[in-house]
Amino acid sequence: MKSKTLSAFQYAFGIMITLCTLGPFAWLFISSISYQIDLQEVPLKWVPKRITFERYIDIFTNTHNDIAYAFRISMGNSLMVAVSVTIIALIIGGLAAYAFAKYQFNFRRQLIYLFLFTYMIPSVVIVIPLYLLFQKMGMLDSKLTLIILDLTFAIPFVIWIMQSYFKQVSHDFYEAASLDGCSRMQILRLVVVPIVRPGILATMIFVFLLSWDEFFFSLLFTSTLHAKTISVAISEFSGKNAVDFGMVATGGVLASLPPLFIAIVFQKFLVQGMTAGGVKE
Repeated sequence: MKSKTLSAFQYAFGIMITLCTLGPFAWLFISSISYQIDLQEVPLKWVPKRITFERYIDIFTNTHNDIAYAFRISMGNSLMVAVSVTIIALIIGGLAAYAFAKYQFNFRRQLIYLFLFTYMIPSVVIVIPLYLLFQKMGMLDSKLTLIILDLTFAIPFVIWIMQSYFKQVSHDFYEAASLDGCSRMQILRLVVVPIVRPGILATMIFVFLLSWDEFFFSLLFTSTLHAKTISVAISEFSGKNAVDFGMVATGGVLASLPPLFIAIVFQKFLVQGMTAGGVKE
């Protein structure tokens, strides 16, 4: 009797969590295919009387729609920034994490905690000196500036996560590779990286999501479409007298597709990286 009650409670709880998680996304999609007048009805209805995919068509084909044009440009900016941050952070942070995990040197532990501390500092605390610094350097409203700013929290994150994966690689692999005549870089490239590949891919996904969803720096350090990212562009989908809720929802749906696609493609490695830690015996 207890087991049936517990199972019923677990199923009910699982359904509730599913509804709470997927409900906002469902409403986002419904809003994107609903007419503006239907979205302004009181009370709102989950099932619209009529649907339209005109907003999706406008975003990709309409050259005279300023909002659609801004969305296309800002999505390209976000992709460029997120991909660049992910690649640079994995290279620099991965090499640093490897050094912290496998080599002993002075102040090693203190440096690890220092990187963790820099990752935990709220962005609002350092935004004013950063703004003044980039202003003097003439680097405001630049994708390069966003990449540099995103790397300030992406690299410490990679170091903290990846060094735990490198630590769990057995020392026997290093000895065997050394006996075969491999250099340190060859050991890293040919032995260590294949072993911790699930952890690298899991970290890659998290870093991409962090940089893709970043809003605070993008809002303050960009002012034109030359560098604005998708999160800022969606927040500006409004006119002088009204907000196009349908276009905001359409932008939100399309902006969620790249992270969703990456998570689906690499879900196997994501689960392995979070559970096994990249350890192979």
